Amino acid sequence: MLKFDEQKQLDSVNGALALRGQIESIVDDICKKGYRNICWLGIGGTYASCLQAEIHMKERSGINFYVENAAEYLVTGNRKVGEGTVVIISSVTGSTSEMVDGVRKAQEDGAVVIGFVDVADTKLAKMVDHLISFPLNEQLKFFMTADRFMYNAGEFDEYNELYSELEQHLAAALVEVEKSADELGQRIAQKHMNDSIHYFVGAGNQYGATYSYAMCYWEEQHWIRTKSIHSAEFFHGMFEIIDRDTAVTVFVGEDSQRALSERVARFLPRICANYNIIDTKDYELKGISEKFRGHLSHLLMRVITNRVDVHIERLNCHPMEIRRYYRQLDY
Repeated sequence: MLKFDEQKQLDSVNGALALRGQIESIVDDICKKGYRNICWLGIGGTYASCLQAEIHMKERSGINFYVENAAEYLVTGNRKVGEGTVVIISSVTGSTSEMVDGVRKAQEDGAVVIGFVDVADTKLAKMVDHLISFPLNEQLKFFMTADRFMYNAGEFDEYNELYSELEQHLAAALVEVEKSADELGQRIAQKHMNDSIHYFVGAGNQYGATYSYAMCYWEEQHWIRTKSIHSAEFFHGMFEIIDRDTAVTVFVGEDSQRALSERVARFLPRICANYNIIDTKDYELKGISEKFRGHLSHLLMRVITNRVDVHIERLNCHPMEIRRYYRQLDY
């Protein structure tokens, strides 16, 4: 299978799950000392992951939490951020300017920062109050952190049951999902490799995936124009510009907002002949209880779309590592 290293995938997911002890130690200490609120702080793709953590907690938790875009926070601020605030961030490079400045401002405002920074010897990694360094799996790390805060708040009694299943089965299950999605990935890539614009629609913990996939993957890495929209907003403007040939992909997950995307999926065949429906429910997640699938559907979608990416990359002869402007110019 193209660009697929099964052992690397297994090690990556299992390695992230092995961080649970570190995460629990940090979160438990914060909870013991007491905190006032939680701020998920991000920019670009990490902001998208914050949106996924937000909807995950919104469905389950009464904890006071919110999401901030780091660039907006720098110019507008947020008076909720201060003493007793726990800021949670993630960064691959540890050098993104908005995140460096955002963390500095949050700490000056009195917040404590938990940082998932892939590279430990970086400016951002040295700034955060609590560092956990392990590459990739950003959404999984965020959800693990959210789950521990909710467990400590008495809102997640199934915490130990869930993580017992994940540690035994998740990595292998996701590998099998990715294998089974390869044909779909190739078909979508061949169908849409030359799109002038492509619309992505999603809801729930899939909306962050929709937003980041359109922006960080198709625009930034494939140089294909896109628009992302929340399923709840599809029928308030966007559907008027859909016709027979408009390229549309709907991400359908399994959390509480599934019905919003199902509504879009039911409507599209009436007006469009160029759509794709990617439904995580179509894929087996061996060893994982049905009640936890909605909790994990964003992880299934990521390995599915990974198969689309590798085939577009090959067909368009455009390595995804190449950028025109990102970190190439001063801006």
